[in-house]
Amino acid sequence: MAKQPHLLVESDDVHETAIIPGDPGRVERIAAQCASVEHVAENREYTVVNAEYEGTPLTICSTGIGCPSAAIAVEELEAVGVETVLRCGTTGALQSDIEIGDMVVATAAAKEEGTTKRYESAVYPAAPDYAAVSALVDAAEDNDEAVHVGPIVSDDAFYAESEAYVEDWEAANLLAVEMEAAAIFSLARRKGMQAGAICTVDGNLVEGTQKGASSDEELPPKARNNVERAISITLDAATTV
Repeated sequence: MAKQPHLLVESDDVHETAIIPGDPGRVERIAAQCASVEHVAENREYTVVNAEYEGTPLTICSTGIGCPSAAIAVEELEAVGVETVLRCGTTGALQSDIEIGDMVVATAAAKEEGTTKRYESAVYPAAPDYAAVSALVDAAEDNDEAVHVGPIVSDDAFYAESEAYVEDWEAANLLAVEMEAAAIFSLARRKGMQAGAICTVDGNLVEGTQKGASSDEELPPKARNNVERAISITLDAATTV
């Protein structure tokens, strides 16, 4: 297999299981909890690192923001032999009882984005793999974490999430909104891969809070701290999925 044009990796460069945060900076935070860390490639929004966690070899690869760049990452990871992808990200809550710093494990993602429509009909589900969902939930319970489990929505337009959209998503009992899961789930299903996602809540759109709104930092302190816990859960899940 030739070197992939965006991730700059070949078949022998990666492992079968990959953790895929959106933020390239989060790659280093995940790797910090691992051993045998090896930097593989870096290009644009994509940083690729290999590591080992509790004896399990892992690849860590950032996807950047949004479904288009996430789709490229999944396409190229699958092309070089990755079989399981676990998203570890951030999300905005859509239910009033979900607090900043809580975590959400997605059981499906509504397709409020354009990427998956180039692959398939919008009526086809963007659903994760059951084994991946179970591994993430079990890992959370093993870490004594309470996690919200249910459907979310993936949206393309961060600054166009109007009050009408938020009210509609809330009424549909969608738990949270983020920007990558629909493409990750859909492509993984089409390619026979396992996929799952856990996200820490960085704001609550129903309550009128949003990341970056109250400080110079992108994430509020509670969410920044909770990212480390979400990483630990994802790593534990990666050893069993």
